[in-house]
Amino acid sequence: MFLSRLLLLATICILPFRVFSATVDTLDVPSASMNRTLRAAVVVPDGYKGGQQAFPVLYLLHGGTGNFRDWLSKTPDKTLLHRLADQYKLIIVTPDGDPTSYYFDSPQVKTSQFETFISRELIDRIDKAYRTVRDRKGRLIAGLSMGGHGAMFIASRHPDLYAAAGSMSGVMNINTATWKVPAEFAKSRADNFTRLLGPPQTGDDPYPGYTMVTLADKLKANNLPLIFDIGVDDFLIETNRDLHRQLLANGTPHDYTERPGAHTWEYWENALPYQLLFFSKILKANAVNVP
Repeated sequence: MFLSRLLLLATICILPFRVFSATVDTLDVPSASMNRTLRAAVVVPDGYKGGQQAFPVLYLLHGGTGNFRDWLSKTPDKTLLHRLADQYKLIIVTPDGDPTSYYFDSPQVKTSQFETFISRELIDRIDKAYRTVRDRKGRLIAGLSMGGHGAMFIASRHPDLYAAAGSMSGVMNINTATWKVPAEFAKSRADNFTRLLGPPQTGDDPYPGYTMVTLADKLKANNLPLIFDIGVDDFLIETNRDLHRQLLANGTPHDYTERPGAHTWEYWENALPYQLLFFSKILKANAVNVP
């Protein structure tokens, strides 16, 4: 009996200190389009080193006022990306997207060309530095908030590059009048869009073509697998419901979920594993080697 209790105590003491085999690299990524160098974290799964296998890649974008380290440093569980990379045997790349770029190519600001950076320059850098599946069938893109908009927007414009796209609490409408936020915050973001995109058009869609609620027909034509979710207490929920309704109306297949939660890291830590489960099924259907 005494020995059994010792073994149980040892097990309880050991479990919280489980070590995952995934490692994290920090990569400099030159951008010719912006004439500067940005950074990206690269989570490399167990089994990568010493082998010849090519791995699928998830490009995971951060939100507004964030940076490339957010997904590694702000989730309550700091091992989240390590665990998911090991579980699904894929590389996870978290690039820098500037604090308020929204991941499109700005016609106004030459140093904010993030559609080009993410869809071309970053992919080229990662494919040269790592053993990747260098084909859309093994490449995924997702993000939170501003990054959710970025993932869906970039995938909508480059369906030839990605097997699927996902958004968590994404900004599906960049018309800040549709956000449930204080007027001062809405104005600051509206001013940012004017800086990046120029004066807004009148009406409900001030920047058509730059926001997901104006691209539902494009998503239908692309026929790209989509997943997006949001917390029921999130200030962006109506923008997500709007896109969901449009996709239902035009017959675009997609996975949409509302869960308890708000615009928080606790919510995104919970949401990301669901998106990886969705993505893993896409990879298996594409005959990409995943568990």
